[in-house]
Amino acid sequence: MIRPPLVDEGIELWRIARDSQTLDLNSSYAYVLYARDFASTCRIALVGGEPAGFVIGYRRPADPSCLFIWQVAVDERFRGLGLAGRMLDDLLHDDVVSPPVRILQTTITDDNAASQQTFRSLARRWNDAPMVVTPLFESAHLTHPSDAAHHEPERLYEIGPSM
Repeated sequence: MIRPPLVDEGIELWRIARDSQTLDLNSSYAYVLYARDFASTCRIALVGGEPAGFVIGYRRPADPSCLFIWQVAVDERFRGLGLAGRMLDDLLHDDVVSPPVRILQTTITDDNAASQQTFRSLARRWNDAPMVVTPLFESAHLTHPSDAAHHEPERLYEIGPSM
């Protein structure tokens, strides 16, 4: 089952993100807020009643017809079932979401082949919508000079409008 998350499921979103060990982890508080304040542009996938994955998105303030996908995560136990694509499809085809989504944006690092493939596949399913990839944030924007960790550059993937 795929649906908007409930506030009580915000901590499950955080757990899935934490356990992925690949996503930039926000605070548990932030995921509860996403579930409360952005439920209409987020999705949770349940498998056997258990939270298995999520998509967090929001409308771009400058263009409400643009949906920006912040994070996509699927619990390792449920990968390979197509949950990420199904959650994204559910968002794009939600008749309640207004205005309708014309453009979908996300950022992906160059080393994240799985996410790149997920969004390429989404563009094909969305009536072969055009997809343009451009630089958005370089490492210097995302890594503090005193931090030993290095963040890869994020490329902007823009899909749409759907044909």
